Amino acid sequence: MHPEITRAFSCSRRSIMIPEKISPPPGREAVLSSRKIEGLIASGKYIFILDNKVIKADAWLNYHPGGLKAIQHMVGKDATDEVTALHSAETRLRMTRYQIGTIEGRWKNFVPPIQGGTFRKYPAVLQEDSEESEESADSDSTRATSLISDADGEEVRKRREGSDTDRTSITSTSSVAGSRAPDDLTFLDSQTKQEIDLDLEKYPALDSDVQERIIQKYRLLNQRIRAEGLYDCDHTAYVWEAARWVSLFLTMLFFLRIGWYCTSGAFLGMFWSQLVFAAHDAGHVAITHNFTIDTLIGMIIAAPIGGLSLGWWKRTHNVHHIVTNSPEHDPDNQHLPVFAVNHRFLGNIWSTYHERLLPYEAVAKFLVPFQAYMYYPVLTLGRFNLYVQSWTFLLQGQGPRKGLAWWHRYFEIVGNLIFWYWFGYLIVYKSIPKPSARFGFVMVSHMINMPLHVQLTLSHFAMSTTDLGPDESFPQKMLRTTMDVDCPQWLDFFHGGLQFQAIHHLFPRIPRHNLRRTQSLVQEFCEDVKIPYALYGFVDGNREVIGKLAEVSRQATILAKCQRTLAERADIFHSH
Repeated sequence: MHPEITRAFSCSRRSIMIPEKISPPPGREAVLSSRKIEGLIASGKYIFILDNKVIKADAWLNYHPGGLKAIQHMVGKDATDEVTALHSAETRLRMTRYQIGTIEGRWKNFVPPIQGGTFRKYPAVLQEDSEESEESADSDSTRATSLISDADGEEVRKRREGSDTDRTSITSTSSVAGSRAPDDLTFLDSQTKQEIDLDLEKYPALDSDVQERIIQKYRLLNQRIRAEGLYDCDHTAYVWEAARWVSLFLTMLFFLRIGWYCTSGAFLGMFWSQLVFAAHDAGHVAITHNFTIDTLIGMIIAAPIGGLSLGWWKRTHNVHHIVTNSPEHDPDNQHLPVFAVNHRFLGNIWSTYHERLLPYEAVAKFLVPFQAYMYYPVLTLGRFNLYVQSWTFLLQGQGPRKGLAWWHRYFEIVGNLIFWYWFGYLIVYKSIPKPSARFGFVMVSHMINMPLHVQLTLSHFAMSTTDLGPDESFPQKMLRTTMDVDCPQWLDFFHGGLQFQAIHHLFPRIPRHNLRRTQSLVQEFCEDVKIPYALYGFVDGNREVIGKLAEVSRQATILAKCQRTLAERADIFHSH
């Protein structure tokens, strides 16, 4: 964010860091009721709340560099904190162009349609200001399919009705619950209920006053961080980063020249790993805080140097930051048939990101019971999967085709062709004489990235995956689903900021070289609002992940035994 155009100030409940010169668009300050906003969403409009302003984002959908999915997960919600965390002041200023009204008082979040929320259309014959017509039919709105059934066997939970702390409002959606046998669902439901109960006991109550206090404290923390200059990037740190990159690349060339091909491949892999950290910074516009410059930096690192797509990463990563660790919605923990990071993957769930079923079928049933043993071996091959994902994104044109990012796809396609020319042709084919040596070079250069993939998964795989409903605040959800890794300061270069993932999820635009200084402030915040701050050593964090994977494997084994028993009983029944 550019300090010359920005100044922090405190507003009402939905205060936000915005340029001082912002003024509401003429004629767009009419107060809209919750009922009317619900009706607009029911008619297909993409509406969310930003700093008490009602934003209709329909005209922006095809221009959003972060993709459609991120916007869909904010529909019907007060997305002030999510938008503030992920966007610059200039971008938030542009969003006010799409303002259609304002709200009064405290907003009660809907469940977004993409997450299973349903909305009632607004009857034209109703009086707009009639309190009775606004609220009388609330029991029919915003309902979501639940994996947890109450004593009466209901499978639909009211998301906006009843007490804020009513556990029937806490759901974990399953779009294909009917595709599983009742006994399978009973087992999976019991596991989900246990997880929800544990989270409700461990974290602050979902009461609106409690969550409101957390939100206000979080915003005060954001103002303090900004006042202490922690959003300002120390560009001299990147001089040392660049020196490390150049040293690794030159060392790779040296060993390549003398014929130590596997050693050369190891240094190339370390070169790529270090560059990924800078690409991550640039993707969050945390280097120069200028969208075009940082995106260009990120794309140069990702495509011609790394053979990947920053656009693909942005599309998945923005969703990840909004619906962190949700099995149904977060693409970063959807790894079937190889990994099931939560028992809900054993029940054929629907991925709203990939828009397809994630079936728990033969291959997954064979692999998942062994996933704790396969974790590290599979991650050694993780970079090959990134090539596939990047090319799929680019060839299918999944990124924005209009607006500031229209040209990114073509830049990255050309960049990836450059990568395969210098890496695939000049180095692997022309510089290495024997096929066996080429194979060794490629495999070592890719497998050496395994610690990076461990770092990427470590902060989330062992954390909560439950959905505590739309009333949970953004900061509580980020801290509940993310852990930090404790390490000495001299090892920061190895982790590249990924050891501060909880802090990063709260404040994604803080430059990574300032995250360690921010940590103490976040710890104070957590103590103040009584949210546990998950901090593990690197070894202990790995143990937590392996333990979580092993537990899901155990659950998969139990489920398989139940299914076999039911099948045997059915055979006996039919034989008679």
